[in-house]
Amino acid sequence: MPDIAQAKILIMATDGFEQSELMVPLKKLKDAGAMVHVAAPQSRLSSGEIRGWDEKDWGQSVPVDKDIETVDPADYDALVLPGGQINPDKLRVEKKAVEILRTFYSSGKVVAAICHAPWLLVEAGLIKGKSCTSYHSIKTDVINAGGQWRDETVMVDQGLITSRNPGDLDAFVSKIVEEVREGSHANRRQAAE
Repeated sequence: MPDIAQAKILIMATDGFEQSELMVPLKKLKDAGAMVHVAAPQSRLSSGEIRGWDEKDWGQSVPVDKDIETVDPADYDALVLPGGQINPDKLRVEKKAVEILRTFYSSGKVVAAICHAPWLLVEAGLIKGKSCTSYHSIKTDVINAGGQWRDETVMVDQGLITSRNPGDLDAFVSKIVEEVREGSHANRRQAAE
């Protein structure tokens, strides 16, 4: 059971992440003492940052710490996937991003996805049979992939954390901290692909 102050957390995103859904977990997890890295696809490393979407227009940029091609999931205790419409749609076509997600999940590590980020869980074949939530516009996608969708602030199924929108961020981050402290979820059922 690692304390959050000793935890290493990876946030995986690209341009178009919902600004608050990356910035709030980044700040709160760092404030709690965790080491947090932001990883993005190679194409974003030339600028050294990724740009957020802030409700109705482009928002702030965030520095990128790692290229997803160099990420080793063994170095981290948890993976956080911010939403927004653009970000998860771009990431789910990145083979390495999906591979990283599957590796985190299969190693029993905490995986947290908010808003549209469950699209990545669908793409990775990890949502089937899982109690989960998401932004309401992708509810049908989640259900069609076999997820047991509920309209709840935060849902947790054996270390898989999902939330609906920026209004759920406090509960979302609290569950990340709680699940990291709980430790490995290596006994969770592997989703059928």
